[in-house]
Amino acid sequence: MNPRHAYIHVPFCARRCTYCDFAIAVRGVVPVDEYVSHLARELDRRFPRRDAWPVDTIYLGGGTPSRLGGEGVARALDVLRARMQPAEGVEVTIEANPEDVSPESVAQWREAGVNRISLGAQSFDDRVLTWMHRVHDAQATRDAVRTLRDGGITNLSLDLIFSLPEALERDWSRDLDEALALEPDHLSLYGLTVEPHTPLGRRTARGDDVESPEERYESEFLLAHERVTGAGLDHYEVSNFGRPGRRSRHNSSYWANVAYAGLGPAAHEFDGSVRRWNVGPYAHWLRALDSGADPMEGSEELTPDNRIAEGVYLGLRTSDGLALTDSEGADAASWVSAGWGTLDAGNVLRLTASGWLRLDSIAARLTVLRSR
Repeated sequence: MNPRHAYIHVPFCARRCTYCDFAIAVRGVVPVDEYVSHLARELDRRFPRRDAWPVDTIYLGGGTPSRLGGEGVARALDVLRARMQPAEGVEVTIEANPEDVSPESVAQWREAGVNRISLGAQSFDDRVLTWMHRVHDAQATRDAVRTLRDGGITNLSLDLIFSLPEALERDWSRDLDEALALEPDHLSLYGLTVEPHTPLGRRTARGDDVESPEERYESEFLLAHERVTGAGLDHYEVSNFGRPGRRSRHNSSYWANVAYAGLGPAAHEFDGSVRRWNVGPYAHWLRALDSGADPMEGSEELTPDNRIAEGVYLGLRTSDGLALTDSEGADAASWVSAGWGTLDAGNVLRLTASGWLRLDSIAARLTVLRSR
């Protein structure tokens, strides 16, 4: 059966952010025709049967999908709808940057079926946004939220980054205040990771920037948990908060380990037993499709041990938790005593915010127990 969830990678960005390690293509003028035509080729190459199949979620990520503009997003979705039949209540998300949001683009996105926006705010401190090499300022985020709601797209998620270098003197509490004042349906909060091949990684290696200490990461994560849940959003996954009924249904499919399609440069997909991923550079993706080849770069069939490890890790990273055996439950008692989790009468372990800070070690221990 074809997957009921589809991820489409749109690689275009106006510039590379200082921390970015994603597969992007910086373009002053976005080659919409070229991208959309090759997306159609990949869809035909990957799914040669011509009959459409039902999908529950479609997610355009990046990169910056909003760089396609209103018409470009509509054309990309037309390509998908030629082969995928949106189910009733389908969730259609695009990632957007504030500077791309206008009344015209919002009207075209909505007309094309977009009903959820993930907006890359990252911070409400203009100094920090400049350091990040973002195009927009804080006011642009506020304006974009208002424009989206005025245009009828009200299911909004905001992205913020925490645990920045201390030298920036970023006020994380103030950023949380600013974000919550906009009353988003969803928040995604990511701790800054310094990757070696990014501008930030090179600056850190030279000593121009100093990575934030673990203590700062922990204190800001816990503050966010307290403040955001206090505002009525559920902390339903390590990095994600949503109002009731506003969880990201697409991302939740990843955490449930169900099949999903992946199209576009660097896109990953999963059929239930095999993971595969495309070549990352945009030019390589184009050349593969121009030659009639599959743009796949690699694949991996999950072993029984892989499945155990992933089942444990994915189960623990959401508030739904992981069902334990009696012997595992006994081993988990120390984590409950430490305040890192709760164990209900059904032996389901749910990690607390403090427990999520120790997710890797807890998951590793349970994986060892489950693999014996």
